[in-house]
Amino acid sequence: RRQGSRRACIFLSSLARPPARALERDMAGAVRVLEGLAAGDRILVGGDRFAAVTPELAAKFRNGDAVLVVETTGELLHLPAAERKATADAVGRAEAAFSQMGSATDEQISQFFVKFSARLEDQAVWSEVLQANGRDVAAAKAKGRSTTRLLATEKMRQDMVEGLRGWVGASSRRGAVLETVQHERWSVELVGAALGVVGFVFEGRPNVLADATGVLRGGNTVVFRIGSDALGTARTIMAKALEPSLVEAGLPSGAVSLIDSAAHASGWALVSDRRLALAVARGSGPAVATLGALARQAGVPASLHGTGGAWMYGSASADKDKFASAVECSLDRKVCNTLNVCCVSRKRAAELVPAALGAVAKAARRGEASSPGAYKLHVVAGDEGHVPEELRARKVLVKRADGEHEEQQVETLPEAELGREWEWEETPELSLKIVDDAEHAAALFNRYSPQFVATCISEDPKEHERFYNKTNAPFVGNGFTRWVDGQYALDRPELGLSNWEGGRLFGRGGVLSGDSVYTVRARATQTDPGLRR
Repeated sequence: RRQGSRRACIFLSSLARPPARALERDMAGAVRVLEGLAAGDRILVGGDRFAAVTPELAAKFRNGDAVLVVETTGELLHLPAAERKATADAVGRAEAAFSQMGSATDEQISQFFVKFSARLEDQAVWSEVLQANGRDVAAAKAKGRSTTRLLATEKMRQDMVEGLRGWVGASSRRGAVLETVQHERWSVELVGAALGVVGFVFEGRPNVLADATGVLRGGNTVVFRIGSDALGTARTIMAKALEPSLVEAGLPSGAVSLIDSAAHASGWALVSDRRLALAVARGSGPAVATLGALARQAGVPASLHGTGGAWMYGSASADKDKFASAVECSLDRKVCNTLNVCCVSRKRAAELVPAALGAVAKAARRGEASSPGAYKLHVVAGDEGHVPEELRARKVLVKRADGEHEEQQVETLPEAELGREWEWEETPELSLKIVDDAEHAAALFNRYSPQFVATCISEDPKEHERFYNKTNAPFVGNGFTRWVDGQYALDRPELGLSNWEGGRLFGRGGVLSGDSVYTVRARATQTDPGLRR
């Protein structure tokens, strides 16, 4: 029996630690380059499931391409060789630049922001940007896409300049001693340091290019993929303003790298690149969820900025005028922190619902809607009786991305769809739900919302505390919802806003800014050469 046990142990040991050459042979036989696909081929998903290759995917696949598997959904994504190379090259440039950024001074980095902002203010440069943007806008309109955030307006230009100048004198954690722990005969300093290459996947908005450069303040480098609608504008800004500013400031040219591709696949490839220290994804909810899943699978830390839409609760103790003002001021334009769902106390519905509807109409009149005062309301099934019958019977012109449409002003919405974000153009659009109390509103928020912005309009401090403690949101207020913005609220140029849809964030708030992209090194100094444990 003893001899048999010994033989078994030797056998198990040989399985656990095979000779190095044998391992190389086995791996060479088991892992091979994927040269082609056939319809019906099985691709392993998550270790215990598989997805079948479709005829369409098999027909498109070529030698040198890759297939990415989204393990959360089982979706198979085709990654053409050209997109793989373009992305890998851009990350390579940013990685090479990062190795040189350690010798760049804070003054050089400040000069980059000074020169970049000055070039954007140069009318000759901006004229070329406007020409490229005009072509982008025309192409987007031809495809029936929204151009609300694509248009390079004078306000966007000034916001970009202001954001860049905000980084000029901003402090950096690079090289800063964050904490010192003093011991007898030795000490330890915790020192801020650059993180590395940051990858951005942005929606089609020209201003995000300036946003991304904020990570340079801390000595990082950046590579980004921008939505196809804004790619032409981004190319022009890179060539006429950004890249010359890098050169004049003495920073490595690859410190900011654009993936010159309109394909979604380049974004998938970027967040899957293990050379990234951080992946940042902004855009629509489903697209961002896919990018986040790919980053997690690759082991890349990710900051996701997807589904938006703010919620407001009008309490039984709310001041009617304050409530109406909060509603109106939360609907000036459609962005992620715009009011999306309005919950009203059943006890005050007869008074507060008309106040809310009047405020929405007022916001619509202030906007650019071709039908002044027109808005779109989605009332949860069962609550229709709280909306005037004349509104339910009325038809209005609603401005959509593909033009104007005559629609019913009020439509019924299943409660389960309260989480839907209304991506309106010029016609304000929101959902209405009648609730029992603050706890009911918080429960609906936690169940259906993207867990982003929640606000409670109430004159009762204890109710505010209950609402705050019950809602699972990174941003909670007592007035309008549009305060949720890094620059507006915290005086920090913002890279993105995170919801808690995928869980709470470890060690940071929901605002990602350039100065929060860093790591920490420990540096020990001993005065006694004989120090020992």
